[in-house]
Amino acid sequence: MATHKSAEKRARQNKKRRQRNAAVKSGVKTRVKDVLGAVEGKKNDDARKSLAEAIVVIDKAASKGVLHKNTASRKISRLTRKVNPLG
Repeated sequence: MATHKSAEKRARQNKKRRQRNAAVKSGVKTRVKDVLGAVEGKKNDDARKSLAEAIVVIDKAASKGVLHKNTASRKISRLTRKVNPLG
């Protein structure tokens, strides 16, 4: 456990950031599942709407540093490749 004042503050900051990052990652996973579910059900309109929402959430996570920019780009690319054949 931290014993210096600055180390205690750093531990508090890390805890807050870890919780915030976990929430953002969870949101990304939820949006990705929405897109994949719509693709499985062959629902073109739902898939495109879900993809648009997912792209926004993924880009925001990357800009906050929760996801690496290349990881975000890869996720968006793979989702788009799955949605495009629907029509």
